[in-house]
Amino acid sequence: MELCVYADNMKFVVMKSISHILLIGLTFSCVQSDVPYKEQYFDQTIDHFNFVSYGQQTFKQRYLLQDKWFDAVNKGPIFFYTGNEGPITGFWNNTGFVFDIAPQFGALVVFAEHRFYGKSLPFGDDSFKGNNIGLLTIEQALADYAVLINKIKQTYKAKKSAVITFGGSYGGMLSAYMRFKYPNLVDGAIAASAPIYLMSNVIDPSQFFVRVTADFKQSNPVCSANIRKAFTTMKSMASSGQAGLKTLSEKFRLCSQLNETGYNHMVGWIRNAFVSLAMFDYPYPTNFESEIPAFPVDKSCGFMVNATDTVTGLAQITALFYNGTNGKLPCFDIWEEYVECADPSGCGLGPDSLAWDIQACSEVPMLFSTDGQQDMFPPKPYTAQMRVDYCKTKWGIVPRDQWAGLSLWGQDILSSSNIVFSNGGKDPWAFAGVLHNLSANLTSVIIPDGGHHLDLRGHNVNDPPDVFKARELEKYNIRLWINTAFLRNKNN
Repeated sequence: MELCVYADNMKFVVMKSISHILLIGLTFSCVQSDVPYKEQYFDQTIDHFNFVSYGQQTFKQRYLLQDKWFDAVNKGPIFFYTGNEGPITGFWNNTGFVFDIAPQFGALVVFAEHRFYGKSLPFGDDSFKGNNIGLLTIEQALADYAVLINKIKQTYKAKKSAVITFGGSYGGMLSAYMRFKYPNLVDGAIAASAPIYLMSNVIDPSQFFVRVTADFKQSNPVCSANIRKAFTTMKSMASSGQAGLKTLSEKFRLCSQLNETGYNHMVGWIRNAFVSLAMFDYPYPTNFESEIPAFPVDKSCGFMVNATDTVTGLAQITALFYNGTNGKLPCFDIWEEYVECADPSGCGLGPDSLAWDIQACSEVPMLFSTDGQQDMFPPKPYTAQMRVDYCKTKWGIVPRDQWAGLSLWGQDILSSSNIVFSNGGKDPWAFAGVLHNLSANLTSVIIPDGGHHLDLRGHNVNDPPDVFKARELEKYNIRLWINTAFLRNKNN
């Protein structure tokens, strides 16, 4: 049986087995259905917290909606995806778990776009100019979602419907934060691969690239060792002058001749490829950010171990990400394909990269460095002072990390409830996630063979057994939260 997702004129097909699962009195059935969306725009308040600065001004916030499964008679739930750092259509196309279970729960599905991303630009082409960028905060985005949820409840006469938030990565953080900040609206949250401890002082940020290294070392110890050697050889080649830079340009198939200034940027471009390959180390081909084959880390290590020389192997791995499996690019433009910013793991491209750069300068500290000893990458330090200097120069922003820890709770989340935090054993972001149960109602689930929020993707025959178990646990908790909300609302 197929679950076909149609969006933006693209078709994604996920094979499904025909099965029925009994869980707390609910029969789960795999169904064959198309999942189109209705693109809607909501007149959203520009500034929720200052009644003077923008008055009653609004902007058009985009959201995607599917109500074909909504059981209004029996007060079906609202499944609300808290959109993260990109156009909301991309998350709709890659979050099949919500569509797999929405018919089973009779849910109304809503995917909300984050302000300053995609088509939800508060000031159009001027959104990233002057004081306008001050309205790009997590608190404003959460308030957007709260207001939108309230409006949808009114529109669909769903005042007593439970609301379950879903999100992956930064979106997973937002999913949890909605439960923290608006428990009057949100009954439970599935926070997948949510590195919420970035907002506290309890993690060592250098461990991010250590975790990326570990993924490749686990695939083949020779692989990570050869990658380290490749970078050492590259540095010697770059230091030898124009001849070495010319050879590097040819090996990596660069569109323009590399110079001494561009070499450091090239290292960041290569490192960014490794981050993405580790994150999306899924057991089947995907096209979330690039056309990546199944088990891309193993595929990469095959290149590195079997290459005629280590630099060639490194070039093949880099091309695997930037050129994907289609190999359509005749050459690589390192300046177009990688933008340096306040987030060393990468800010993306286009206007979305500007928005995430601002957030990495203001509320989300990403102080990830490499030293070539704990990890396999060349030394590339990134300190708090370097971040401050960059952010002041680029945006006129001085980070307020202590405030983010207070406003968004940091490590002190025990007073919350009804959240499932999932993390993949292969996901480098898990180092900043919730990896242990904190209470009976703050649950952690580890997916040993899982990549970045694999559990939010649609069912696939190649899924490892542990992701199936994780989804069952998530469905179990969703059912509990809905039942609890139903009983509460019944008495009100």
